[in-house]
Amino acid sequence: MRREALIPQVVQVTDIRRDTPDVKTFRVVDLDGRKPFLHIPGQCAMLSMPGVGEALFSITSSPTNEDYLEFSIKKCGCVTDWLHAIEPGQQVTLRGPYGNGFPVDTDFAGKDLVFVAGGIGLAPLRSVINYVRCYRDRYGTVDIVYGSRSKADLVDYQEILDEWCSEPGISVHLTIDNPQPDWDGHVGFVPNFVKELGFDTGKTVVMCGPPIMIKFTLAGLMEQGFPRDQIYTTLELRMKCGLGRCGRCNIGDKYVCKDGPVFRLDQLDQLPDEY
Repeated sequence: MRREALIPQVVQVTDIRRDTPDVKTFRVVDLDGRKPFLHIPGQCAMLSMPGVGEALFSITSSPTNEDYLEFSIKKCGCVTDWLHAIEPGQQVTLRGPYGNGFPVDTDFAGKDLVFVAGGIGLAPLRSVINYVRCYRDRYGTVDIVYGSRSKADLVDYQEILDEWCSEPGISVHLTIDNPQPDWDGHVGFVPNFVKELGFDTGKTVVMCGPPIMIKFTLAGLMEQGFPRDQIYTTLELRMKCGLGRCGRCNIGDKYVCKDGPVFRLDQLDQLPDEY
């Protein structure tokens, strides 16, 4: 973390990509054209604009990308509405990175991995997935289960088709909630799809998505016999300051922004059921 943890730096948005009708990906660099800071997959950063507001977002680009940071942001409030209205060249402020990340170099090393995402929940996992892709020989097989309401709502869909689907040792399983004429893939909700796929219980599971998706996916994984210390998720609701000072994201004796947002399921079992 930067020494001046609460002091933002001015950065420039150099590219904006529309991923879905309500999700855009923003690419930022510092004013010298460099990557603003280093991070670990799963960490977050605060984007803000004086007079508009600030919000904490997952960093969706991989640490292996040395040129810029990316944030995939869903339009859902004051700050995100403003961000969706800007053009490339706009300057904003940035501080971070915050929180702990996924244990990509320790607990994940040598493991077969299953990534489970729903909707914008793919954004935090994209950083991890692309990190694993870059250091492919450090990991076992990789399965990616991703679902959304419709084909148009699948974030990073072109990257998934052009890159993820074509790599040896990586299996991508896509699903949408309801049938539509231009979709010939799986139809159904993510929790049921995970159960249908019937993954080996020796795999490590990494998931992110709407709370209801996580709830039912976890129930299905428990039915199949997955150990609770092999399931990781990321909690991103209610985070505000990023430093564990405002107390908004307090859960038991933990602060999600400081002690998370990445937690193992057995770690969550020790906390109050507030999320």
